[in-house]
Amino acid sequence: MKTNLVTILGIDFVNKRFDQVVEDLLSRINNKRKSFIVTANPEIVMYAHEHSDYKKIVQSADMVVPDGYGIILASKILSTPIMERVAGYDLTVRLLEIGNKKKLKIYLLGGREETNQKAVDNIHNTYPDIQIVGRHHGFFDWEKSQVTAEIKAANPDIVFVALGFPRQEQWIAKHLDQFSHGLFMGVGGSIDVLAGEVQRAPRIWQKLNLEWFYRLISQPTRWRRMLAIPRFIIQIFKLKLHK
Repeated sequence: MKTNLVTILGIDFVNKRFDQVVEDLLSRINNKRKSFIVTANPEIVMYAHEHSDYKKIVQSADMVVPDGYGIILASKILSTPIMERVAGYDLTVRLLEIGNKKKLKIYLLGGREETNQKAVDNIHNTYPDIQIVGRHHGFFDWEKSQVTAEIKAANPDIVFVALGFPRQEQWIAKHLDQFSHGLFMGVGGSIDVLAGEVQRAPRIWQKLNLEWFYRLISQPTRWRRMLAIPRFIIQIFKLKLHK
């Protein structure tokens, strides 16, 4: 096992406490290091397992954090336990809190136009000292759009990319070399929570590691995506048996 890393189906997850991950990201921001962060749950790992091009993108990230109890469970099954879940939404909120204290520059890319605007408004109201230097909805032509140039001109410290996987990681990987610095993180459905359009699972559901089930109940249309979870666990047991 690599130092502070746990490998699950070819993806190297950081094996640190939530606060340690935050400290590492803050150090990167302070030192103007360009960073690509992936918050990976079982769906993302399974998609990477089945799509080699996407797997290479995830493997190229500076840090992959274990977003989802399924990842923690898999690490235990494989006898390489990860210390703690690092939920993408929690990480987003902590970065916003830090951004507020340090007056960091934030850019929000993704979601529907109205969702993006609501999220920006809520961020501004909750974290008034953050500098929101730009925003753009997620429905644009990657080849013809000026979005990349706009982000570069805005010079943000953090870019939250809410295009949903695999598009958000693909977009970051495709355009990262055009930036000199900045922390780029795919945040997926977190934008819907920030916009107030989707409710986060109550704390008790989170503590019971049933947040995924709460989301399924709240959004039944997700059932097809949830099929990735049992497929993921089957792959983990196959891996365990062949160790």
